[in-house]
Amino acid sequence: MGILATVFVALAALLHVYIFVMESMQWRRPSIWKRFGLTSQADADTTAPLAYNQGFYNLFLAVGAAIGLVLYWIPDLHQAGFTLALFTMASIVSAALVLLSTGRERLRAAALQGTPAVLGLAFLLIAR
Repeated sequence: MGILATVFVALAALLHVYIFVMESMQWRRPSIWKRFGLTSQADADTTAPLAYNQGFYNLFLAVGAAIGLVLYWIPDLHQAGFTLALFTMASIVSAALVLLSTGRERLRAAALQGTPAVLGLAFLLIAR
């Protein structure tokens, strides 16, 4: 179960790095802002500072997951890694639920964001 936990925590981390890239580095590209439901370049330009900041929150979640995984596989630091990975996955699941609470039209995005984290969380708890 530890391997499955690692796979899903790593997937959640990689996804959040990708979200960081889209929000913090590529936001003003039409192909990106349209994915987030914006309808004009002006809207993208107006929201760019918010997206930039939000992207870094996603990066920090990815870093937490990655560090948690590294520590998880070091015998003397296993418990610290477990705790950090567990907290990070719970944070991602919570963020997905918050996203879903903003409207049913965000179900796909919330599921995409939350599913690897839910599975990572579950397998971490089973492997414990």
